[in-house]
Amino acid sequence: MNVAQLLTDRVQANPQGRCLVHSQDGIDRVMTFAEVERICDEHAHGLRTYGLRPGDRVLLMERPGPTFITLTWALFKLGCVPVFLDPGMGLKPLLSCIEKLRPDALIGVQRAHLLRTFHSQSFASVRRAVCTDGRWLGASPLWRVTNPGAGSFTPHQVKKEQLAAILFTSGSTGPAKGVEYRHGIFIAQVAALKEMFGFQPGEMDMPGFPLFALFSTALGLTCVLPDLNPSRPASVEPARLVRSIQDWQINNLQGSPAIWDKVGRYCQDFGIQLPSVRRVITFGAPISLEFIQMWRKILAGRGDVYTPYGATEVLPVSLISGQEVVDEASSHSQAGGGTCIGLPVAGAQVRILRCTDEPVSEWNEELMMGVGEVGEIVVSAEQVTWAYHQDAAATQASKIIQGERVWHRMGDLGYLDGQGRLWIVGRKSHRVQGKEHVYYPVCAEGMANPHPDVLRSALVGLGQPGEQKPALILQLVKPKLMRDMAERNRIAREVRQRLGEHPVYGEVKQILFHKDFPVDPRHNAKIDREALAVWAQKQTLDKE
Repeated sequence: MNVAQLLTDRVQANPQGRCLVHSQDGIDRVMTFAEVERICDEHAHGLRTYGLRPGDRVLLMERPGPTFITLTWALFKLGCVPVFLDPGMGLKPLLSCIEKLRPDALIGVQRAHLLRTFHSQSFASVRRAVCTDGRWLGASPLWRVTNPGAGSFTPHQVKKEQLAAILFTSGSTGPAKGVEYRHGIFIAQVAALKEMFGFQPGEMDMPGFPLFALFSTALGLTCVLPDLNPSRPASVEPARLVRSIQDWQINNLQGSPAIWDKVGRYCQDFGIQLPSVRRVITFGAPISLEFIQMWRKILAGRGDVYTPYGATEVLPVSLISGQEVVDEASSHSQAGGGTCIGLPVAGAQVRILRCTDEPVSEWNEELMMGVGEVGEIVVSAEQVTWAYHQDAAATQASKIIQGERVWHRMGDLGYLDGQGRLWIVGRKSHRVQGKEHVYYPVCAEGMANPHPDVLRSALVGLGQPGEQKPALILQLVKPKLMRDMAERNRIAREVRQRLGEHPVYGEVKQILFHKDFPVDPRHNAKIDREALAVWAQKQTLDKE
């Protein structure tokens, strides 16, 4: 059940098939599946000789690219546990995660070893260190560790329940936590993705998130690594990506909406169509109706936009297409019904738990809500993770045990409609708890965002839970409107009229304007509502 067998299966099926395409010295280089596994095996042989053993927790701090991919597969083959941290979480949280994790080894670029040099206490547990892009005192160069020509490497035998990797959450909705991935969970994810999209070996794939290159490889897709900084996806240069999409006739685009919004606007501005693209798959943050309509126009009926719903702890959960949004769901969203995220994927069971901030240790059917009733989304599936690494409190707060299965509490509030589709209304921690009503951010924002002058909005609560007053913050499409008080008053009045059509959200009277919303570092698209709430509270106090 070692997840590395997925790579071997692809090599056996098509050894000379194109696996990876990456830019090197300005030239696109192609690696076959056989070549990727050969390098992977050379790493595995060398790392075992160097002293890495099954079960070792290995902090992998390598740039996205072929070395990242071959090293990850090598660690899986060794039976080691690669650990993936999001560098965008900030220095202090990063060091805190490393110190708590106590990794056995560090493999990474020189900057990672520089970090270890200046913060040695956080890396005190590291007994093996490998530098992947040169030399560093106290670390062995990867080229010296690697064992060329060593032959095939037999993967360490594991059971599906054994720990395969630790993936840290971004920390955008709370403290970053290490999510334990078992070998069986990875295999279930690959099967679920294939079932969802009908991927076929040989399709051309462009993943905008580094870890998804591993899924591309496991599915037999040709992975064209994009020229972008995954820590700052919104900084992408769209012309480069468009040229690569055209040169390699890409079929699938994956990643943050921040990437594909910028690429889509570039295509729209210059009248570019992308005839090879069949799927634009976005994740990490909600997308607007405008985004969907823009891409559907670019694809011109040859493909569609898809939004899978999930989290680091469980992916995928559900899926909705752009066509479903345009034809059915968008009108209900604009009326305050929240955002439809589609039917649960095959094999996933979704229920709605009565909203509570307390742990629920065992499954209790009496706590489940009915059709149309809002509560916390809970999911059970083969791809659901069972625990956070060395964090019993977080595990207890997020997991519900039912015999031999586990349910994960998503932390998102939503409901199931009469067709079995899942709708999301916001994070549990973002709900605004007033004296008479609970206000759900996504519902209010769904009514405000279609306004032509509104780029995005965020509903936050002012005051203490139970007595909070809702405030809606707007970021405008044109920054110059922010400087025109008459225009701001007009927009606020028109947004209030939209909200006034709803019996609950018509009570939202406080409208504020913010020039540039803070967003999460991983996807550059998820609104930091906690920071906005602090800002809004200060604005109202200053006015008083």
